[in-house]
Formats: sequence, structure tokens, C-alpha cells
Amino acid sequence: MRHVFVPLAAAMVLMAIPAIAGAAESAQPEIQREPASPQPVGQVHTLRNIPEACVRLEGQFTGDAATPYRFRAVKRDPCAQRAAYIERSGLKQPPKAAAGWILNDRIRVPRADAPACVAVLEVWRRAGDVAPPKLDPQGRSRIFLDKPQQPTSAPLFTAMLAIDAKSCK
Repeated sequence: MRHVFVPLAAAMVLMAIPAIAGAAESAQPEIQREPASPQPVGQVHTLRNIPEACVRLEGQFTGDAATPYRFRAVKRDPCAQRAAYIERSGLKQPPKAAAGWILNDRIRVPRADAPACVAVLEVWRRAGDVAPPKLDPQGRSRIFLDKPQQPTSAPLFTAMLAIDAKSCK
């Protein structure tokens, strides 16, 4: 009986390894959402607002086979910034979880005239080292929204675009 159990347990562990590795690659975002409504070519649309970073992410299907979709971060003013958005143009690999980055949101946007063409924007965040402010002379901890936190300690956000150019021709 012992000889049957050990190979069976080893086989079960070996079968579980690819499932664990696949789960790490397809991480589930913190925010779960349905795909966005289909968007026509040339129309600029809002993908997501990040109020902590005073940023709005906008996207647009271009109709160009080389770059079928583009997105950009638009700064909103006036705004009390409590986080920073890092522009990472050309980011091909997702940020490393070991560096503290967490998949926050995955936004899927299909093209109106070609539903197989789907732009996928992943928003990543990294928690900052924000501590409560020191007590003032009255013994209170006060946060002033018109004074942004130091960028080195503030939470960070970044975004990465993935699109299958073959399905967008």
C-alpha cells in the first residue's frame, strides 16, 4: 500500500505545479468588471479615473493596423494628489509582484465594428509607505488635502496596454 501512495502523491503534486504557475501568470485584478461597451474607431473614451493620482486614462481605436489602439493619461486640475501615476510608455512586461506591484484593474474594450478586436488595459498599483502625520501642538493628526504627499512615500499607479493586432485589421 505504501508503494502505491507515494507515486500517487508525487503525481498529484506534479500535476498541480502547472496549475499554480498558470494562476500566477493570470492574476485576478482587485477590481472585477464586465467588458466596456464597444467603441467606434476614432472616438476618445474614458477608461478609468484614478482620483488619488489626479489622472484620467483615455483610450481610442485608431484604425491603423500598426497601432490599432492607444491610451494616454490626462492630468486633472485642480486636484489634491495623494498618489502618483508613472508613465511607462512601451511597457511590455507587467510590473513584478515581488517589487510590491498589485494588479488593480483589467479593462477590456471591444471595437464596435470588429468585436474580435479587444484592447485590454491593466492598471497596476503599489502601496506607498504613508504614515499618519505627526501630531500638531494641539495633539491632533491633521491631513491637508491641498498639500500633496511626498512622491517617494505616496502610492504609485501605472498602466499597461495589450492588444492583438491581428484581430484588429
